Amino acid sequence: MPERIVVVGAGPVGIRFAEELLPLVNSGRATVTVLGAETADPYNRVLLAELAVGEATAAELTLTTGAALAGIDLRLGARVERIDRDARLVVLADGTVCGYDRLVLATGARPIVPSLDGLETRGPDDTGLDTRLTGGVCVLRDLSDAAQVRAVVERGGRVVVLGAGVLGIELAMLLADAGAVPSVAHFGPIPMPRQLDRGSASILSAALGAAGVVLVPHTRAAGVIGVEGADGIRRFSALVSSDGKRIHGDLLVLSCGVRARTELAEAAGLRVDAGVLVDHELRSWSDPRIHAIGDCAHVADPVVHRHERRVPGGPAGLVGPGWRQASWLAASIAAELGDHRDTAVPAPLADEQPGVVVLKGELVDIASAGDVSADPFAPLPAGESAPGIAVWADPEHGTYVKMATRDGILTGFVAVGMPRAAAELSVLYLRGGELPADRSLLLRLDDPDADALAPAGRDATVCICNAVTVEGIETAIDSGCGSVAAIGQSTRAGTGCGGCRARIAEMLHAHAGATA
Repeated sequence: MPERIVVVGAGPVGIRFAEELLPLVNSGRATVTVLGAETADPYNRVLLAELAVGEATAAELTLTTGAALAGIDLRLGARVERIDRDARLVVLADGTVCGYDRLVLATGARPIVPSLDGLETRGPDDTGLDTRLTGGVCVLRDLSDAAQVRAVVERGGRVVVLGAGVLGIELAMLLADAGAVPSVAHFGPIPMPRQLDRGSASILSAALGAAGVVLVPHTRAAGVIGVEGADGIRRFSALVSSDGKRIHGDLLVLSCGVRARTELAEAAGLRVDAGVLVDHELRSWSDPRIHAIGDCAHVADPVVHRHERRVPGGPAGLVGPGWRQASWLAASIAAELGDHRDTAVPAPLADEQPGVVVLKGELVDIASAGDVSADPFAPLPAGESAPGIAVWADPEHGTYVKMATRDGILTGFVAVGMPRAAAELSVLYLRGGELPADRSLLLRLDDPDADALAPAGRDATVCICNAVTVEGIETAIDSGCGSVAAIGQSTRAGTGCGGCRARIAEMLHAHAGATA
């Protein structure tokens, strides 16, 4: 009998896992059922902001269709109500059941909605997973949210973004470029405080201001003001801070972080923490027949942490690690169910190093990784050793680089306005590489007369989400791929967060110039 594999969640990670299992399905060794709560074809929600401002189409976000997944039972509009572990059944909201031998949770994360005076909940949304909010307030987590933003952008309206993390700042830049009037309210003195230090944040703030983005720091949001329209629906009018400031707008977008969707797992008696707790084989601590991948998975060693009330770590929060988990789990299951003479057992799943964060947008290039908070001029407490710090700053021209090292090994960096240096630093950071003794060599990479290819070589990673190298993209170009979209179809590069698309376009341009 074929193994019955059921996947809960039809987002990017769940779909990637299903695609990787197609050979197993075609060989008759497994059946795969994917249950998605949304009715639309599976899409890449990481690029919703681009869709919202008109820089991408719904077709470009679509990951797959039922026809493309021939052999896999893709059920859309199928919300899971509960898991019956004893009977090995998944019970759907319409009362139907789906039996499994192996269950994979790819439920992702839900947006955090802060408690604000005047912010109403108006019942469940179309999926039944989340709630509708006061008119004119959204979280930009699905296609309907993107449509709300798009309507305001098309009339050049005012958008208030609450939260200055990576997603909030990316959205604000896209909104400004599309002709809307964005304001970003955030608690604290600088934007992107987890990724930037004061110097890099200052340059980013200046770039945002020049582009028409209004930053409102030190804002503790307290409530929203709504105005009832002629149709009797109350709609957002202003965000109110605890000190009485009012930030007026036509739309409020909440960008306050996410939290793993663990409700199904918790109700089924699975142990959860920051996500569904799984071991390094992605098996639930509580049930070896259940796995979790992506933004709902909290990978930790049960032998070490089982008796701890609070388990360290949590979901990566990036699509790249989720895809790697999906591919690894599919390979592991294929090895387990297949003929071991022709199915290799995958190497153990490696611990994910905190990834490189790339800010998408045309206004400014930013890449950051690791800890860049150290101040090279601050006094050092007795007995402590400071990391090595190298800083280059040219605020007038909007460029800044800071590198932190231990014994010469790069442990953190931030680069603003220097995309080639950022690409090289990303490679060194991910490899645990050593910086050159002359740090200024990295600065020269962004000289307009420098070779477009960074010295890391053809094995350097361009697309971090899909682990596509310079060599992989050059091979695709040599094979006739003449656009970023074509390279994405061939290699998957640029189909994740989209942060590498500018680099791919640069490589295409360089190739065209070399062959002209």
